[in-house]
Amino acid sequence: MRRLAAGLAVAGLAAAPLLTSSILDRNGAKQEAVSTQPITASSAARFLTQATFGPNDSSIAAVQSAGYATWIDQQEAMPVSASHQAFIESRLATLQATNPSAKIGYPDFFNSFWKQAATGPDQLRQRVKLALSEIFVVSFNGVILDTRGVSSYYDMLGANAFGNYRTLLENVTLHPMMGAYLTYLGSVKEDPSTGEEPDQNFAREVQQLMSIGLYQLNQDGSLQTDSAGSPISTYSTNDIDGLSKVLTGFSWYSPKPTTVGGKATFNGGSRDPNASVTPMIAYPSYHSISSKAFLGVTIPASTTPDPSGDLKIALDTIFNHPNVGPFIGRQLIQKLVTSNPSPAYVARVAAVFNNDGTGVRGNLGAVVKAILLDPEARDDTAVSSPTFGKLREPVVRVANWMRAFNVTSDSGWWQVGSTSGAISLGQSVMFSPSVFNFWRPGYSPPNTALGNLNLVAPEFQSVNVSSVSAYIINIHAAVFTGLGPKSPTTGVSDVRSAYASEIAVANDAAALTDRINTLVLYGQMSASLRSRILDAVNKIRIPTPPATAAQISAALKSRVATAVYMALVSPEYLAQR
Repeated sequence: MRRLAAGLAVAGLAAAPLLTSSILDRNGAKQEAVSTQPITASSAARFLTQATFGPNDSSIAAVQSAGYATWIDQQEAMPVSASHQAFIESRLATLQATNPSAKIGYPDFFNSFWKQAATGPDQLRQRVKLALSEIFVVSFNGVILDTRGVSSYYDMLGANAFGNYRTLLENVTLHPMMGAYLTYLGSVKEDPSTGEEPDQNFAREVQQLMSIGLYQLNQDGSLQTDSAGSPISTYSTNDIDGLSKVLTGFSWYSPKPTTVGGKATFNGGSRDPNASVTPMIAYPSYHSISSKAFLGVTIPASTTPDPSGDLKIALDTIFNHPNVGPFIGRQLIQKLVTSNPSPAYVARVAAVFNNDGTGVRGNLGAVVKAILLDPEARDDTAVSSPTFGKLREPVVRVANWMRAFNVTSDSGWWQVGSTSGAISLGQSVMFSPSVFNFWRPGYSPPNTALGNLNLVAPEFQSVNVSSVSAYIINIHAAVFTGLGPKSPTTGVSDVRSAYASEIAVANDAAALTDRINTLVLYGQMSASLRSRILDAVNKIRIPTPPATAAQISAALKSRVATAVYMALVSPEYLAQR
């Protein structure tokens, strides 16, 4: 993988210029987009690689027909296709129909993720939802969280994917799974007599990771520095102290909240059945009434606790901080398009966050549209740039395979389960090792050309010899036999592809390779990789009569699986451009 890192980073940062044309987005704001030439299948597939869990025949045709901007508008207007919480509830009911004591766990959530990633028509929402989950991190890993609750949290991220950042920030803050994960659910006001202090976890992480970052930024994402050339901190321990007081007195939802007795709902007693999926509520008696100073704002001391009012002031203050646009915008660019966006790209996206063209700040739908339509994203010549692009994260690679080759689930439950282990993909959604996600946005692989050029490659933080070999083994299994348990009646895996469209052209190695080139490499397969795939496919002989139909079918399937596998393990595929 060091070789791949080096291949992504040699000298030369500037992308080739593009002719652009001005169009109006759905809000009437001026938006630069690629000149209105007919969209090729390869260009549509590259766009969908950034905007979805991967292209397939129908989505490529949709983009070619509608155009980039209209396709985005259609996707953002599309209602949420399915609910992870509903999937979990349905799964539990199904299991308990035959075993009343059956329970569900986090693998059931993973299965729901795969189903929506593979089949959800609202693909832009699905992809942005994953990106948001890696910024506003809640994780099953190391913490006992309610599976239904985490499903609700992931649904909430999807519901807010194209809404306003301020609303998303509040929904994240009040969700009981975030409260439980970062331990401020049930945080109480300071008490000098007992030494009790408010919990500071979320007060710190909401600033560092979810809104403004550690250092003051210019609008292009570059660091502001003081007279000595040192970066300027965005917040201090005093700001954490002030915000932690704001967050006191929020705990489990209850229709009849109580704060005293052995079953006080504030402490989780007499837990309402929907408490894990309903926003936390305020318990004023536990809320601090002392002065709360943070980020240049002070809420004066009071004799009457006002938890909801204090929280509004705090979230408004964070939302209006000038860092939020470049800080959040750059991370979304990194997760969708490229690890090292130019300062100009970040500045353009931050400007849309600050004002979507109608005077609205924080419009995430407009931000996502700006990211995907930016000339830097739509420049197809960037595929030859050694500094443009990103490493595809493991779950996205598998989702690409599922969508490109119309994978289905025999059971309907998409029983892939956990893919987190060292001998698996090393990643499952909502299972990051910490609140810092699977990788940090500023990670740069040491002792590589990337590092020497001060470029970053966040996803490489999880790359090592074991993870590389594990991916090769697991994607081989997926491509050749499928994923999940084998049916006791048919003996085949639950989640697999029939490769019907590929088998139809498998007797022609060139046609098969060209099809795979479009679907997983957006038409940019190198001549050398194409030659290797053609050679491997042609070595698999298709038998002729008196061979049986089953023997012929097996040979065609082997040709397809070999070609797909070789494409999906190639460095050209792993480095999304």
